[in-house]
Amino acid sequence: MAEAVIELVRRLSSPPPGAEEPTGLQLPLTAEQRTVLRGRRRTLCGRDVLLQLPRDGALQPGDRLTDGGGGVQVAVVAAVEPLLRVQGTSALELLQAAYHLGNRHVALELHERELLLLDDSVLQQMLESRGLMVSHCERPFLPEGGAYGGGHTHNHTHSHAPS
Repeated sequence: MAEAVIELVRRLSSPPPGAEEPTGLQLPLTAEQRTVLRGRRRTLCGRDVLLQLPRDGALQPGDRLTDGGGGVQVAVVAAVEPLLRVQGTSALELLQAAYHLGNRHVALELHERELLLLDDSVLQQMLESRGLMVSHCERPFLPEGGAYGGGHTHNHTHSHAPS
């Protein structure tokens, strides 16, 4: 007999600093999936869940979700995604690349010496034509939230990049 779908309806408040994280289910989501708060998903161990969350901003890795009774806890984790790693010979080259990608509303994860974006052959060609070094990698994608933070809604990905 199949297990019932778990309906996740709210976020739990963050635990106090130093508190142990409860063990439970993990829900791997791509950057884009973390912006969609409704719909069917699957946990790391294969359990089906149904997101029915209030529309109050994108999910972040580490967010904890629960069912109506609070008996089930599910932790959001950033799923591994195919990315492009962009590197230049100067900070100005990366700044110019970020400008051109931002002009195209491309979600970017910004770092001091590299930019990360979802794998896209057209963007890869554009970046390489500008003399940038572009390589492929697979890792969790944590794009910058943008000028409007997580509460602004477009069809763009919004979340926070690591410091």
